[in-house]
Order: sequence, then structure tokens, then C-alpha cells
Amino acid sequence: MKSVFVRFLIFASCSFGLVSCGETMSADEESILSGHLKIGVDDSYSLMMDSQVYVYEQLNKYADIQPVYYPEAKIMELLLADSIQAAVVSRMLREDEMSYFRSINRSPESLRIAVDAVVLAMHPSRRDTVISMPQLERIFKGEDTLWSQVFPGSNLGSIRVVFDNNGSCNTRTVMNRFNLDKLPSTCYALQNNQAVLEYVNTHPASIGMISFSWVADEEDSTARANRALIRTMAIVDPKNDAYPSMPRMPHQGYIYDRSYPLIRDVYYIRTGLRGTLGTGFANHLTGEKGQMIIHKMGMIATQSPTRIIRSK
Repeated sequence: MKSVFVRFLIFASCSFGLVSCGETMSADEESILSGHLKIGVDDSYSLMMDSQVYVYEQLNKYADIQPVYYPEAKIMELLLADSIQAAVVSRMLREDEMSYFRSINRSPESLRIAVDAVVLAMHPSRRDTVISMPQLERIFKGEDTLWSQVFPGSNLGSIRVVFDNNGSCNTRTVMNRFNLDKLPSTCYALQNNQAVLEYVNTHPASIGMISFSWVADEEDSTARANRALIRTMAIVDPKNDAYPSMPRMPHQGYIYDRSYPLIRDVYYIRTGLRGTLGTGFANHLTGEKGQMIIHKMGMIATQSPTRIIRSK
């Protein structure tokens, strides 16, 4: 569901002439404001990108952006196969991927558009709401398999960790953060972030790994419904020099100051076709309107939204 802010942004942009609705063009003309763009989006960012695409198409009536939602690994395969023209994922292009695009005379770019985080989702009835990074490391290395090993006295039984997908950015973020080659047998993959939320809501002994963007927007009805399904867990990171003993929840402020430990950057990758809709959409995402949407949805914008006040 589109938020009140998104609808207001479209109204304000049109009212103050920020779009040129009278330009002579068509949807079949390739330009930065018109044409067709197929973009791959990791499911973690589907809510955010739905709003971004909606706004851009409303402001540019000859723009046709078709997002497809897959795990990050699948999206990168499609990008390298030229089946999509852009991607929204939580990593930059690797050097070998850059070299490939340069070999076919492209000039690809990885543009940082936001900062996100992995949220630890629990059943609403759970009361053990704080965990440390060393405790998480033992879980993800398979050393602790019972909740009583993590929280003495717990009667929840075996630990069950659920991810959205084996090839998702959530899975890769956790594996990179704990230097893992593989996940232990206590970890399971479902289909997407929504499936993780619903699973955790009905399995008290589970803990789910979801994107912050799915619960961040306090004004959006979908995000509110998602938050009602779960309880989020705070993390203590002893390696944080400034806050070694302070639990940090996945809140906008703690992601901004990077004291919440499971954070990652979000990138828009374009494959280097200049003067096309992919460039125009990149300008939108990194520009004021796109960054304002990211900020209002509760995530961290890489460019601080600004407000201009005119005095008479």
C-alpha cells in the first residue's frame, strides 16, 4: 500500500512543476524519462522499490519500469546474462563482473542508495530479547543448538533459524559477518521475507532473519502489520568501541551511527547504457525525491534529505 507521504510527494512535485508533463515523447522512445526498464530487486527491498517505481512512473508517464523480485544471487545471474538492465542488491559489482561488462563495452556503476540491516525476528511471546554477537556466532557456527545453551533455563528446545532464501542478501550478510563457508543444520531457507515473518509468528522456538526495510516504515500499513507478527531482538556487540555493552535495536538512529552490528549498504547497479531509463531512474534514486522516500520509509538515506524554505 502506498504511504500518505508517497502520494503527497507526487502531488507536490506536479503542483510545483517538478515534472515536465507536456514533453513530446512516447513510451517507445528511449530516454532518461521514457522507455522500458527491467530491473531485478532482492525481495528484501521490494516494499521500498514498489514505492520508488510508483513515484517515478507517476512523474514520468512514458516510463515503464518492470521490477522482478528474486534472491540476490539469481538477480546477479540475470544481470550478467543481460536479461535485466539494472539491479537493487546489497553488494557492489565484483571486479570480475566489472571486467565482464567492460569487455562488452559497458561502463557499469554501483550506486549506494541506502543503508539497511538484518533484523532478528522472534515470536511475540519471547522475553529473551537481547543477544550478543558472540552468542550469535556460536549459533551460526553450529556450536549452540539448544536455546538453553544461549539462555540458561530456557525450555524452548532446539534452535531453528529461518532465512528468506539461500541466495538472498540476508543470508550472504550473515555468512560474511561471521566468516562462514556454510550454515549449520539448525538453519533453514523459506521463500521470502514475508514467509519468514509468518513462520516466526507460529513457531516460538524459531528466530528469523529479515530485512529492516520490511518493518521500518511506521506509517505504512504493510510494515505495521509485519511488526505485529513478531518481536525484534536487540544485539550487544563487545567489539563496538563506543558501545561495547549497550544493546542496540534495529532502529534508524542505531543503523545511522552503525552501532547496530548487522548493517549493510544497498546499491543500485546499472550496466552502463547511457541516455536510457536506467540512467533516469538512477538519478531519481540518488536524488532528493528518491532519497526522501528511503528516509520516510525508515531506512537510512545515503544523502541527507534537504528542505528549501523560500522567504519573501
